[in-house]
Amino acid sequence: MKGSTHLAIGAAIGVASAAYYPFTFQNAALYITVASFSALSADLDGTSMLSSKINKVSKLLRELLLWGGILLAAAVVYLYFARDYFNVNLSAVAVMGFLIGFITKEGVMRNALVSAVGAAIIGAGWYWQLNWLMGFGLFIAWAPWLNHRGMTHTVWAIVIWGTIGYGLENQIHVDGVMIVSVIGYASHLVADTLTPAGVKWFYPISKKSIKI
Repeated sequence: MKGSTHLAIGAAIGVASAAYYPFTFQNAALYITVASFSALSADLDGTSMLSSKINKVSKLLRELLLWGGILLAAAVVYLYFARDYFNVNLSAVAVMGFLIGFITKEGVMRNALVSAVGAAIIGAGWYWQLNWLMGFGLFIAWAPWLNHRGMTHTVWAIVIWGTIGYGLENQIHVDGVMIVSVIGYASHLVADTLTPAGVKWFYPISKKSIKI
């Protein structure tokens, strides 16, 4: 299934979450970003993750997310060094927006860049002693080199992603982040189950593709 479709599903989940939980603009942005990123994250595996035949609107959206993430990251760095202020919510939105842009790029260079970002996240998690952040970085660094629709397209990956979301929720104290991340990630697998190739939900225990 096309990356633009997964992105649209994730964004819809984020909007629904923003409407369900107590509304603030900051939380709404967080829900939409977490759900959208989670819906795309399973396709971090390999170079054939997303279709190259995307329309202009989806391409523009991904470029905006990439550069928006870069600008937000710059703002986070400035606030930290200039004013000794660190905003975890803003940082989460910046990193995930930035990575969405890279997820949609194909090739070894893209994989290497994503892995480098993952390594940097692991370092940040080590520095701040945040296990969930180190786990997030490890997932980002490891996934690009896996076979497509392999380990990242399993129930085990959903559990791992939910654990990361649980850690983020406890860190920023925003209700629903874990649930939003799990639903977003699971939506990717459900959507791919509706394609002819299907998904090996229980790989490597079972290599049978489940498809509808």
